[in-house]
Amino acid sequence: MIRKIITTADGSKTIQIQDWEEQYHSKHGAVNEANHVFIDKGFQYLTNEPINILEIGFGTGLNALITLIEAEKTNRRVDYTGIEAYPVTDEEISQLDYIGTLEAETYREAFFEMHTCPWGIKTIITPRFTFNKYKKDFRDISDNNLYDLIYFDAFGARVQPELWTEPVFDKMYKALTKHGVLVTYSAKGSVRRAMQAVGFVVERLPGPPGKREMLRALKV
Repeated sequence: MIRKIITTADGSKTIQIQDWEEQYHSKHGAVNEANHVFIDKGFQYLTNEPINILEIGFGTGLNALITLIEAEKTNRRVDYTGIEAYPVTDEEISQLDYIGTLEAETYREAFFEMHTCPWGIKTIITPRFTFNKYKKDFRDISDNNLYDLIYFDAFGARVQPELWTEPVFDKMYKALTKHGVLVTYSAKGSVRRAMQAVGFVVERLPGPPGKREMLRALKV
């Protein structure tokens, strides 16, 4: 599939899959979406210390980078795990230039290490932030009662409906600790119903720019 770097409405870049007309992040603002959905409605919503995070769709690493920056700013310890079946290339990471966009030169080496560290081996990125990544399909996750927070950032249900189903959300539910939280940019009715069917209590929240709503799901 043809992949292209595009500039989104807030000036930050993302990758577009042209065959699908789908982006890794919102065309209405990649950084704005990441901050709103995953930091404001997820990371800042919980007070766990340390906080164990699973990202479904590590992709460009933007969500991990902004989480690292927020963790350092707020002195919180984070254990971060990213799952990605199709890693982006070094050239794409360079062209996206998230370090420059976020004016985060202090974190350049840390961000580089996230992308270059070995798969499946926990890496200490900073004294407060440990990182691990796995190259596998989201449907192969079998963790139980491990994560406090899940960033569910898969491609949209329009192009990959199989990732937004009850069996997948059942795996997410089992992977979370009691009172754990899943946040996602999606607000589709079918997605909300699939979450509720496996036991989640689901909230509709105001969405990021370009989206009226998003979802936050709680394990009770």
